[in-house]
Amino acid sequence: MAAESKKSPVESGGTAEPPANWKPTPEAKSKATTFRWIAAVLWFIAIAAEAVGIFWLLRQRVFVGEDGTLVRDPDTGLLEEQGVTATFPQWAFITLLVLLVVIAALSITGSFLWKKANSLDPARRSDTFRFFVQNQLGAIIAIIAFVPLIILIFLNKDMDKGQKTTAGIVGIVLAALAVVLGIDFNPPSVEKYTADQSTVIQLLGKDEVVWVDGGSVYHVCDEVPDIQTGSEKLTGTTAEAVAAGKTRLTLEFASELDTCGLAVPENSSEIVEALRAIRDGSTDTLLPAPVWADPADAPIEVEEAPAE
Repeated sequence: MAAESKKSPVESGGTAEPPANWKPTPEAKSKATTFRWIAAVLWFIAIAAEAVGIFWLLRQRVFVGEDGTLVRDPDTGLLEEQGVTATFPQWAFITLLVLLVVIAALSITGSFLWKKANSLDPARRSDTFRFFVQNQLGAIIAIIAFVPLIILIFLNKDMDKGQKTTAGIVGIVLAALAVVLGIDFNPPSVEKYTADQSTVIQLLGKDEVVWVDGGSVYHVCDEVPDIQTGSEKLTGTTAEAVAAGKTRLTLEFASELDTCGLAVPENSSEIVEALRAIRDGSTDTLLPAPVWADPADAPIEVEEAPAE
């Protein structure tokens, strides 16, 4: 008896009810919420530390020549102590440098946790304002936590030139680092994840992918070379793959389908280009439906939605 050929996960001509939009798993959403709360606490502490620097530390001063003599200012009629000079104490200067480092560490750690939360539970790119704020909040917080303090360092009248220069440069460098690390240059979105999910369903007939520990992508079947690492192969939905840290479908899905003996759409390269454009932020790219050499190869039949 001839060996049975490998078939797609859903028999040809089958139907399924694909989700309208990608949604995170409850576990991923819960984890994202936890990360966001921790990030918020760290950012709050960073801004509180900035307030300590502004309203207490920068106001520290010591007076040199306190045995000066009292004289009367002829222009104002007020008495003033001549020969007394206010300076910024060295202990306060060192504390200020430490404070700047602490603010940077809190800001950057919060940004990393916030980005992780966004990868688990992203915003919609179509919601432009929320999408921008949610994905760039780390950079915004870094600006808030540093800029006022840096400005007041340069305006401080009690610091000598060397103290101002050193503290100012340290503050600017740490602020720039925190802002850059807070920016998400390629933020995740519901649209990205939905495009990958839709592709998987149309290629396989259901929302089921494979991944292993390590790497950032998930695969269409379990026989591809990339996951023959000896690690446990895990199977689940695209949402479960994202919850496991795999944020996208591999763009090598055509060769993977071929390796696993599954039908490969004739327009796989067009699908890849569309996915790449959507991942790069395009909001008007059409995700092509797979074109099969033999219509019987289609693992799922999906009707076109009626035109509005």
